[in-house]
Amino acid sequence: MTALEPRDAEVAAALVETTAPAPVEGVLGRTYRALSTGIVSVVLLIAFEATAVGTAMPVAARELHGIPLYAFAFSAYFTTSLFAMVLSGQWADRRGPLAPLATGIGAFGAGLLLSGTAAGMWIFILGRAVQGVGGGLVIVALYVVIGRAYPERIRPSIMAAFSAAWIVPSVVGPLASGTVTEHLGWRWVFVGIPVLILLPLGLALPAIRRMAGGPTDEAAGAQPFDRRRIRLALGISLGAGLLQYAGQDLRWLSLLPALAGAALLVPAVLGLLPPGTVRAARGLPAVILLRGVAAGSFIAAESFVPLMLVTQRGLSPTMAGLSLAAGGLTWALGSYVLARPRLERHRESLMVSGMVLVALSIAAAPAVLLEAVPVWTLAAVWGVGCFGMGMVIASTSVLLLKLSAPEEAGGNSAALQISDGLANVLLLTGGGAAFAALGGGAVGAAAHGGVGSGAAGAHPGAFAAVFLPMAAVALVGVWVAARTQRR
Repeated sequence: MTALEPRDAEVAAALVETTAPAPVEGVLGRTYRALSTGIVSVVLLIAFEATAVGTAMPVAARELHGIPLYAFAFSAYFTTSLFAMVLSGQWADRRGPLAPLATGIGAFGAGLLLSGTAAGMWIFILGRAVQGVGGGLVIVALYVVIGRAYPERIRPSIMAAFSAAWIVPSVVGPLASGTVTEHLGWRWVFVGIPVLILLPLGLALPAIRRMAGGPTDEAAGAQPFDRRRIRLALGISLGAGLLQYAGQDLRWLSLLPALAGAALLVPAVLGLLPPGTVRAARGLPAVILLRGVAAGSFIAAESFVPLMLVTQRGLSPTMAGLSLAAGGLTWALGSYVLARPRLERHRESLMVSGMVLVALSIAAAPAVLLEAVPVWTLAAVWGVGCFGMGMVIASTSVLLLKLSAPEEAGGNSAALQISDGLANVLLLTGGGAAFAALGGGAVGAAAHGGVGSGAAGAHPGAFAAVFLPMAAVALVGVWVAARTQRR
């Protein structure tokens, strides 16, 4: 799952103001039918890619002798998407969302093809980075489309459709990806998904051109891009990339790229996030920080779940992927629960409860490393964590809109996504470094002979070094969640 983690699209769309008149029909009425079908198809593609690629990733990394770089394959996506999101926001505001959306879908497919044909792990990671550029362009442009084309009265319906678009891939994606991986090879998962791009392009682009194609303000369309924000976004991406490199090459010389990365990252973060975010100031800053803490800790841990099940418990890629399938259902259920109007006054306490569930889920996951613990318990534990994430992620988007002035909604929305993506990068980097330092590479070597052979060279400490610190980060999120509403 990506910063851009796409699961929260059903609520994040509400962050953009609209000036469209309220029509009589709903999202599937004649006015909106083609647009709704097209953009939901885009979300369906992103959802299927996230679940399918996650299932195939352990096998791909093992065959490319890249288990020590396993976390890099995920964090590279988030790193480049940070820059692409800022670029897409300005591009869509000044020229309309059509061009960044089409470009993003094309880059998304090109990255999949590059990874699927890679002969080595670094080329594979490069493909993931190209894919991240596409994902960042798409997700922001998609929010702009929704904000311009749909009136507020019918937005809940299109948000519900977005949420539903994640349910089927969460169940079908791991099964399909695992079957293809086992019988045809992991490469077919990557090179096969771009074929699905043709459907969203054919359905969505003509409708977007008609209903939300150009800039809202012609004068704004003539303005140049904000070069300062683009430089800051580039600084975040380069700084995060240097930190990732240092984290994967644990030598004294790695301090040089680590220091350079921090020097780029710190001022860029301070320039792009609202004041007070780092210290969790009450209200909006705490909301933005919570988004990063919750998404970063959970996604960093989830990225290692299939690898742990394949190498330590001998599961097939299909069964390892299916262990996460229930999470799509419980995530949607958590979002639904917090969307009830009667629960609005309890939102802060429910967010705190949600982060407690997330922390407990992450902390309990490595128990499956013990042979006496049934493998199926991980699916149950992770479903509980996804329920908590559904409550928290949905609420951060809702609260951000509530706490933002109309003219600040766009900038604050970008800050929310940057917090999400940057936390994913940093925590994946930290988790990947700990994993490699405690024998993660040997896990891959032991497992190279076959799916079930990993247990013979098990290194449970490498996995525990990922999950337990992420659980501690999620516990910090409990405190941050209690500060999300102003007193």
